[in-house]
Amino acid sequence: MVGLKPPEVPPTAAMKFVSAGMAGCIADLCTFPLDTAKVRLQIQGEVRIPRTISSVEYRGVLGTLSTMVRTEGARSLYSGLAAGLQRQMSFASIRIGLYDSVKQLYTPKGTENTGMATRLLAGCTTGAVAVACAQPTDVVKVRFQASGAQSDSARRYSGTVDAYRTIAREEGIRGLWRGMLPNIARNAIINCGELVTYDLLKDALLRARLMTDNIPCHFVAAFGAGFCATVVASPVDVVKTRYMNSSPGQYRNALSCLLALLMQDGPTGLYKGFVPSFLRLGSWNVVMFVSYEQLQRAVALARPA
Repeated sequence: MVGLKPPEVPPTAAMKFVSAGMAGCIADLCTFPLDTAKVRLQIQGEVRIPRTISSVEYRGVLGTLSTMVRTEGARSLYSGLAAGLQRQMSFASIRIGLYDSVKQLYTPKGTENTGMATRLLAGCTTGAVAVACAQPTDVVKVRFQASGAQSDSARRYSGTVDAYRTIAREEGIRGLWRGMLPNIARNAIINCGELVTYDLLKDALLRARLMTDNIPCHFVAAFGAGFCATVVASPVDVVKTRYMNSSPGQYRNALSCLLALLMQDGPTGLYKGFVPSFLRLGSWNVVMFVSYEQLQRAVALARPA
């Protein structure tokens, strides 16, 4: 199966915007348990969590998933999914759906080929704007994913809406944007790692005529983009996750969180949860980009002539 063929008239910016949000939601639905496992492995061993014999220990991706199912139930794998989908509808729509438009905006008129610097600048721009808009949904998602099995009375939040309300009341509006700076850094890096790598790989495959513009080509380019993004973004991702999940006053800022992590775990701590990060980000990229390309084409074909 090679999927839908590229339409004769390219999709509009609005079509890409909507398609990117929908593709992000589809990818999240498929890979959310891996994201939850990544969060649990990243926060494991935090200073504020006592390391006792009775504490739950997560070992590897499959071990983390099986432990969660055994101790918390299968639903725990999708804890925070509502916030995750809300995040994708705003976050993916901006950072992915507007990438081509911003890239064209930065490309000098009359230039046939878009340079690397222009692609990187476009990726950083859409990534930063997306974080500024979607940060509260990311904070709530991480906190739900990080929470273990608890009774109803012990839970921090009763639901997604209550989480937004409680964080704003107890920590102020700034609490909803906790960790925004490391998240901007993370997503600027990831956006460049994903979109620019995907863009370059896809262009290279098509120019060399190794593949045609179809699903196998999108799969290969997306897989490479996922691996590249994981390698460059894992350190920032670990710091972001810990800082977002921290209690008020635990860390002065993201830098103090980074220093505490390095003092406790050393440089290897920056790559905690790397395997689930790659499994999640790699599979997420494959599902998202394949879905995105097909949704764009489906919407373009469905529009009135």
